[in-house]
Amino acid sequence: MFFERPDSGERAVLVHLNLASETEREDPREFEELVLSAGGDPVAFVMGARDVPDSRTFVGSGKLQEIAAAVAEHEAQIVMFNHSLSPSQERNLEKELQCRVLDRTGLILDIFAQRARTHEGKLQVELAQLQHMSTRLVRGWTHLERQKGGIGLRGPGETQLETDRRLLRARIKSILARLEKVRKQRDNGRRSRRRAEVPVVSLVGYTNAGKSTLFNRLTRSHVYAADQLFATLDPTLRRLDLENVGPVVLVDTVGFIAHLPHKLVAAFKATLEETLNADLLLHVIDAATEQREDNIHQVHDVLAEIGAEQIPQLQVYNKLDLLEQSPRIDRNADGVPERVWLSAATGAGTELLLQAIAELVGKDMVEEVLDIGPSQGGLRAALYRLGAVEAEDYGEDGVAHLSVRLPRADWNRLMKKGPEPLF
Repeated sequence: MFFERPDSGERAVLVHLNLASETEREDPREFEELVLSAGGDPVAFVMGARDVPDSRTFVGSGKLQEIAAAVAEHEAQIVMFNHSLSPSQERNLEKELQCRVLDRTGLILDIFAQRARTHEGKLQVELAQLQHMSTRLVRGWTHLERQKGGIGLRGPGETQLETDRRLLRARIKSILARLEKVRKQRDNGRRSRRRAEVPVVSLVGYTNAGKSTLFNRLTRSHVYAADQLFATLDPTLRRLDLENVGPVVLVDTVGFIAHLPHKLVAAFKATLEETLNADLLLHVIDAATEQREDNIHQVHDVLAEIGAEQIPQLQVYNKLDLLEQSPRIDRNADGVPERVWLSAATGAGTELLLQAIAELVGKDMVEEVLDIGPSQGGLRAALYRLGAVEAEDYGEDGVAHLSVRLPRADWNRLMKKGPEPLF
């Protein structure tokens, strides 16, 4: 029988089950925030418990009737599950409920599709959506699952499903080729930064922890920032000048979330490589949320999944204005910064963060007292351009004595030009 898929809508019934078979359960409050971020209007929240999901409809028959009653009562247009559903479960639920059904992965993909702004971001989202959709084609084409015989019904030898899957494979192959080109362009940019020995500092953290707000505060940029999940999808790079260190590249990246779908991790490989190639990770943490510790563990899990767990980290506890605490730096037994407490919204404590970053990425510094003669004006000007001169005085012979402090990379570049005559 031909099953017409209902159109999507705004009014949503949310479903969450506590499964005994789950070791790590999803957070119902976070799920509601995801729905609101997607533009949905939650009108009912159906909750329950089971040992294991039902193989046909995920929920039991009694809970299915409860969901159907909520759909009818609120005239809901979509039912969203805080779980991953199989294609057959989605199809069976839509037949029973006569409305659109979406699982957690599909919901996150939809949010990503809304947020993508750059060409690269849109390609990555489309790739993840196509890979997700390729397993769910049967839902909309149940009337074309098989070839049919008879006059006027003989086709070209492949079913509609096979045609669609072939077209999907071709589109996925095309997107992968274009993303590979983007990846190579990013590699070229990273090689240029490595040649110039410019440190890269990458912001990572749970979604809605305040990374973009902090990024804007530090770089005086105007990157889109909002109090919603996944406000940032596309990586943004800006130059940041640190006192006594020089320029560093600051990277704002996509936020992580519990059980981030593997399709998204794979699709956003080009973006996540900015994190993999960083010299320092600023792990931004929402200090005011009750789920703080859980969120920290989730970020560590994603970093381990992409192979970035060995990169040095500085924890940044943000939203201090909600806790009414004073900004501070927490150091380990060796005096090395481990945590910085600040408020990106008010700017309180950002100078402490810059100090901590400078200490961590500016370890290899050269401190020298140079004697600069009148004929070495070019070297003196170069040192001033780099902001390396801390003090200067002159002797009776007209020689300038400069106390300088600068990164070893800049020092090596200056010395490669060869010594200039003193007089």
